[in-house]
Parts: sequence; C-alpha cells; structure tokens
Amino acid sequence: MYGHFIYFILVLLIYTTYYPPESPYFGPFQTFIFFSVLVALFVATTRLAFRALARKMDVHGSRGLHGRFNRLFHRQAIIAVVIFSIDVYILNLKQFIIASPLFPPSPTLMALVFIGLFVAYLAIIWWTAYDAYRRLFQTSVSRRSYVLSNISFNLPVILPWLAISAGMDIIHFLPFQLPKHLLATPGGQVVFFSCFLAALIVVAPSLIKVFWRCRPLPPGHKRTRIEAMCKKANLGYKNILKWPIFEGRVLTAGVMGLVKRFRYILVTESLLQILNDDEIDAVMAHEIGHIKKKHLVFYLVFFLGFIVLSYAVFDLILYAILYSDLALPVVPNPRAEPLPFTPILFTLAMAATLLVYFRYVFGYFMRNCERQADLYAFTLLGNGSGLVSSLEKIAAHSGQADNQPNWTHFSIRQRINYLNKCEINRRWIARHDRKLRRSIMVFMAGLLSTGYLAYAINFGEIGKTLNTHFVEKVLAREIKRHPANPALYSMLGSIYYQSQAYGQAIEAYEKSLDLEPRNAETFNNLAWIYATCEQTRFRNPTMALVYAKQAVALKPEPHVLDTLAEGYYINGLYEKAIAVIKQALAMGPKDRAYYEGQLTKFEKAAMEESGNDGPGD
Repeated sequence: MYGHFIYFILVLLIYTTYYPPESPYFGPFQTFIFFSVLVALFVATTRLAFRALARKMDVHGSRGLHGRFNRLFHRQAIIAVVIFSIDVYILNLKQFIIASPLFPPSPTLMALVFIGLFVAYLAIIWWTAYDAYRRLFQTSVSRRSYVLSNISFNLPVILPWLAISAGMDIIHFLPFQLPKHLLATPGGQVVFFSCFLAALIVVAPSLIKVFWRCRPLPPGHKRTRIEAMCKKANLGYKNILKWPIFEGRVLTAGVMGLVKRFRYILVTESLLQILNDDEIDAVMAHEIGHIKKKHLVFYLVFFLGFIVLSYAVFDLILYAILYSDLALPVVPNPRAEPLPFTPILFTLAMAATLLVYFRYVFGYFMRNCERQADLYAFTLLGNGSGLVSSLEKIAAHSGQADNQPNWTHFSIRQRINYLNKCEINRRWIARHDRKLRRSIMVFMAGLLSTGYLAYAINFGEIGKTLNTHFVEKVLAREIKRHPANPALYSMLGSIYYQSQAYGQAIEAYEKSLDLEPRNAETFNNLAWIYATCEQTRFRNPTMALVYAKQAVALKPEPHVLDTLAEGYYINGLYEKAIAVIKQALAMGPKDRAYYEGQLTKFEKAAMEESGNDGPGD
C-alpha cells in the first residue's frame, strides 16, 4: 500500500504542476490516436511481461518468484506513471476536458477524472497479472475480485487529498466571503489544512473500513483470544474486524486509528485459519505494539514532514532549474508553441525527493518500527516462540521465500534471527529501542531545521533574495530571446531597484527608453531614482525634473504627479512641489495619508525657506 501511495502522490504532482499552453500541441484527432497507441502499447507490453512470468512458473514452479512478481508490477506501475505524464504534459488531455461544456467546473472532479485514468492503468496491470498471481499464491479468487480488491484497497490512499480538495471546493461555492478570504492567506491555509487533516485522521478509519467492506469478527474462540490479548496489553479499541481483502485469502493483520473510539483491529480469515492460539496472540501483540510504541503517531508526523519538506524545496528546485539552462523548450510540432521543460524537470526533481524521502528514509523507519513491534510482542509474551512460528507458517503457506525483504519490512529470516538473538541476550531489545529513539531524534531535528528553512524561504530575507535572483534570471533569459522588448528592460530595472542595485537599474531603464521613448512609467521610475536614491552619487536633481515632467505629460496620474513634486522639492522649488502634490490629492488617490505626508513635508520646507529669507538675514 505504501508503494502505491508514492505512485498516487506522483500522479497528483504531475497533474497539479501542469501549466496549459495557449493551444494544444496536437489536434483532437491526433491526440486521440496518440493516446490510443500509448494505451495499446501499455496493454501489450504488460500482457507479454506477465505471460512470460506465468510460463516460467509452469516450467520451474512458483517458489522464489514472489519478488520477481512484485518487481514486475512496480516496473509496469512506473511505466504507467510515465504514460500518465505524457497524457498530461504532451497530449494536454486536461485542456481538452476543460474545454468540454459537459464537464462541471470543479477542480476536485477534474482531478478525480485523471486519478481515475491512472487507476485504469493500474487496473490493466492487475487484470493482466491475474494468471501469474493465481498460480503464484495458489488462490481461487476470481479475476474480477482480484482487480476490485486492489482498487478498493488503494482508494483510501487518496482519501486525505480528496476530503481536503472537496472541502475547498465547497468553501469556494458557498456565498460567504470570510472563508474564502481566510483561504487566500498563508495563515488561513495552514489553519484550514491542519484542522481539516487532524479531524480526518481521527475519523478516517471509520471511512476506510467501509471502503474495505470490513465486518465485525463473529463471536467465538478466535475473537475471545484477541480480546484477551488486547485486555492484557490494556489496549482500547472500537471493534475487531474481518478484513476481506482478496476475499480474505491474504495472510495479514493490522491496526488503524489513533483514537480509541475510531481504532480497529483487522485480521483476515485465512490468517486465523492457519495460526494456533499462541501464534494469534503473538501476531496481535505485534499489531498492538504499533499502538503502544506510538508508531502511528510517528507515521503521521513523518507524512506531515513531507509537506514541510516540500514547502522548503519547492522554490529551491524551481530556482535550481531556472538558474541552470536546462529549462529549454522542445517543439513536438514545428507549427505549435514550444513545450517548456520546466514543469517536467520540476516534477522529476520533486519525484526524486519523494522517492528518497519515502522509499529510503521512511523505509528505514518502517523496517525498524516493525522490528520494535516484534520486540514488544516478545516482551509482552515473555518469549518470541509464537511470533517465530507464525512467521514461518506465513512464509510456508504464502510460498514466499523467507529471505526476501521489502522496503517496509525486514525479511522473515532476518526477523526470526533477531528474535532468536533476543532469546539469548535480551539486551538486544533495549539496544534496538535506543537505536530507533536516536534515529527519530535525528529525524525530528532535521524536520525542525527544514521547517525553519521553509519559513525563511517563504517569509524571510532568504526567500526575498532568491526570488529577486529568480526573476532576474528569467528576465535576463527573455531579454536574450527578445532583445528589442522595452518592457523586459523596464521590469529588469525594477528588480535592480528593489535589490538596491541603482546603477544597473538606471542602465536598464535608460535602455528601455531607447527602445520606447514615450513610456510614462519608465520616465517616472528613472525620475524617482534620480530624485530620492539613498546613495547620493546616483542622484541627479536636474534629470529627475526633466524625466518627471515628461512622465506627467504622458500620464498625469497621482503617483506620477508625486514624482514631479519630489523633483521640484529636491531642486528647491517648494511652492511648485506644493501645487503639484495638491493636484495629486485632488484626484482622490487611494493612499491619501501618504500624499498628505508629502504635502506636509513640502510645506515645512517652504516655511523654513521663508524664515531663512526674513529681515534678520
């Protein structure tokens, strides 16, 4: 399930980073042909791959091929993600759907369509993998049940996103303005997401059990045994449920829910059938260990940590792409507009971040939390014999090699060996607890540092500096492509002015005026620098007045009149400055207090000058 979580996050990332071009790269018919060919090739290659695996089972048997089956599935899932990205970035399917008058204007529904497309690709894999799966696991589950079970098992992965996105849609459709204003601010978004996500996490298990069609485990000896183990561990829960995943034929158990009222213990029928009482106790003690050792709380923090990490690296990745010259355009059709690499490179970089964070960092913690849950069961029961025998049975009945690890669990052989080490020397239990505790402390320190970096980038001086360099880089690149565009030089001048590079700002503005001699805003900006620059070597009162007069002649608006008044003021022409600023005030400017302050400044200067010119002089 965690692997599928990564795939769905990637799909949402691809979808949300898509920026539509002015027109699609291909016409509707061409798009349909390309889309159909991609789907056909995907179906054909997936069918051939799993048929080859099934033939190998016929010849050599299925033992030891579980790992290959899983690798083959994930390979095809990665191909599905690549095809999905082609559908979005190159075929522009989203743009065609938006243009359809039949589709409702809901961002959530639009996103669900594309998530449905990716689920369809996964369904193709499950459908074609069925024969190999049936032979590998010796199951009589039907093909339809296998596909539907996989879909229902993975639907909860998108539940948090779906709930939050739908909530935002509802707020935007409501006639009340206050919630919309709150969502428009960073603080309001943080409050909304935090409260909504916290509430969702608490009640999510009640929704997930519906997706998975779980039912209470009937009264009887097995249920009584599980209840007794929960009582022994002092674990509160809402109910014990039969987990009908793949018609209950998978050998697994689980626990979900941070709060007692919404906590459920899950177990499949097949697992209960093969385990004896001591083994059931051990498996349940392992699952209880996840609650007692606060693993679910840590997993929640870890998932929220990715939001913090994304917040920190989002701009950094974008800046890195734009600072390099990698974001070059490609042209799929000579008559169409270029396809920028930037969204694709950004998605690849975020995907790499996602992969490292979950596959390796989260994988490390998952494996060690699973081991800690094993050790909790060992401690609760006084020995590891029940857990060892249950692991051996699961390996024997599933046909899975006991030396085959995955990224969320140590291999069964590794787990058994560690339990046997603890039988000999129980200090290994405390040693592992210390190792995991220290690892979590390092992670939390890194998360706090990342949070500080995210804040600094988005709200501090670091972010302002990076943003200035970012815009400067983009403008410099555009100027190379369009050297005769005066607006680009004017924008570059404003960036230089904001970063206090006044000499470069003047040079950029002058270049803009060379290309467009009648631009009032450029005249106005140059005049303001010459009149008010804090670095006096760049001040030029004469040119300030000349440029300000030309700006007013072209655009007599309050802010331009203010610049002219400042020009008169710096040249000592205070009465003219007063007259011009009064003219600006008469136009009813928005920031009236500022203009009144200017008037006061000019009148004070005029009074001081008249006092100095009195009879005593």
